[in-house]
Amino acid sequence: MQQSALFKKFIFSLLAIAIFSCKNNYEQVKLLNQFDALPVGEADTIRVVYTDSAQTVAILKAPKNIDYTNQPFPYSEFPIGVEVVFFDENNMETFVKADYGILYNRTNLVDLRGNVQITTPDGADLRTSQLYWDVNREWVFTEENFTFKNKDYDIAAKVLDASRSFNKITTGPLIGSVAVEEEL
Repeated sequence: MQQSALFKKFIFSLLAIAIFSCKNNYEQVKLLNQFDALPVGEADTIRVVYTDSAQTVAILKAPKNIDYTNQPFPYSEFPIGVEVVFFDENNMETFVKADYGILYNRTNLVDLRGNVQITTPDGADLRTSQLYWDVNREWVFTEENFTFKNKDYDIAAKVLDASRSFNKITTGPLIGSVAVEEEL
């Protein structure tokens, strides 16, 4: 795969030099010769198991992965969708699904887009068109419309800022109902 990319780069460089050698267009040749956007690898139908101390913590499945970790700001892209199952310390499963995903390796920020859905073991269900997940802080957020349902909440709003377990939630203007206990 790398030889093919290098060969294409070489041929393209020769073609660009030949086209622009008669004119003083060195800057245009430099722009045409940028192959840095080529991925380091592509994989179809992947399944990755993440473990910690011999315990499975997550399983990622995707029909396609494009690896751009060779870039100045490395990332991995899942252009046809991604599904992840997270396992907690009690081996309970949280499901995450989206039509598109991208992981920014340097910042550990995940951008999920299109029919994003998270379902937790206690029955919580989050749906939105785009969701960011900060892996290091275990925090999710979006500026898009979302719905969230669990035993205490039935929320529809435009902004979400929450812990991964949804025990801390901040939203924009609400549309829906929230169970509130009055203190006497």
